[in-house]
Amino acid sequence: MNRRSERIWIEFITGSRKTSNFCWACILLLGSLGFLLVGISSYLGRNLIPLLPSQQINFFPQGIVMSFYGIAGLFISSYLWSTILWNIGSGYDRFDRKEGIVCIFRWGFPGINRRIFLRVFMRDIQSIRIEVKGGVYPRRVLYMDIRGQGSVPLTRTDENFTPREIEQKAAESAYFLRVPIEVF
Repeated sequence: MNRRSERIWIEFITGSRKTSNFCWACILLLGSLGFLLVGISSYLGRNLIPLLPSQQINFFPQGIVMSFYGIAGLFISSYLWSTILWNIGSGYDRFDRKEGIVCIFRWGFPGINRRIFLRVFMRDIQSIRIEVKGGVYPRRVLYMDIRGQGSVPLTRTDENFTPREIEQKAAESAYFLRVPIEVF
């Protein structure tokens, strides 16, 4: 979702609250609970899951390994659910031609640096850069090169833009900011 006028352009960035993250977090939670329950069932010698007969699984070594996988999966699942809850990576890019300022805001992990806020003058922006990496998993990322500060990504690294979409996004950004486009 974008909001755009003659002088101000605000582009909202989706964070970790994506459908794929919800799916992976649910699959990982259910799978790790299944492993943990099978491990506990093999220790107790009773079926905690009616569909899986756990009497055939010895606690040592299979039950211990399954319990370990279940606990490890719960830790990874809790990390995914935490990033979804805190919406890590979401924010906005605000380009203000009237004030001559670009503001980039992102949410991070809780703590001192929870709010990531960068304010740059438009005159300090050198170019809009497209970085293209080919291969099995091609990656196209849009960066804003800032004089004296390096590059700031404007798109997520895991977004799968087609070449046409990334070129169009780069052209719109470069036209609005009145800077050149570089391709690497």
